[in-house]
Amino acid sequence: MDRRQRKTREAIFNAFSEMLSNKSYSRITVQEIIDKADVGRTTFYSHFPTKDDLLREMCSELFEHVFSDAPEAEQTHDFSMTSGSSKEIVTHILYHLKEHGRRMSILLTCESGELFQRYFKQYFNNLVMIHILNPGKHKTTVVPEDFLIAHISASFVNIVQWWLENNMEQSPELLAEYFEAVTGPIV
Repeated sequence: MDRRQRKTREAIFNAFSEMLSNKSYSRITVQEIIDKADVGRTTFYSHFPTKDDLLREMCSELFEHVFSDAPEAEQTHDFSMTSGSSKEIVTHILYHLKEHGRRMSILLTCESGELFQRYFKQYFNNLVMIHILNPGKHKTTVVPEDFLIAHISASFVNIVQWWLENNMEQSPELLAEYFEAVTGPIV
């Protein structure tokens, strides 16, 4: 994707995010998004066939970066040279979520928050399977692994929602400690 296309997508994402903070998802029209982003109808549809696709792409773009397997050095944090422990991975994710705090708050509280949460859990489920559970080696054998993954992911999403509701006052490191404290006994 070239620079012009990235700028267009970002303008559409920003317009859509702003609208979601003021209006319910079902009441937002594609025309309003087009007007707010100052793009043409053909341009909008060349990027997103529907408003639902726009929401899905916005979530995907955010999560692809947040849940990247190869963390890079960034301005607010650098996990590129870490050992890759589950606590470091969760802390890295929390830093990204904090950077996107406003957009995250909007997406979690908008009318389509359940769709956003479903994407969020999907990405986190993969992370749990690979980095947190060590498949087949968790402490509990009573609970099926897929149930455990769903439980841990839901716990993380709830912790993030709580963090957002409390204006992200806690540091990502402290929140990662909270998460480890509640999931450690079962992992």
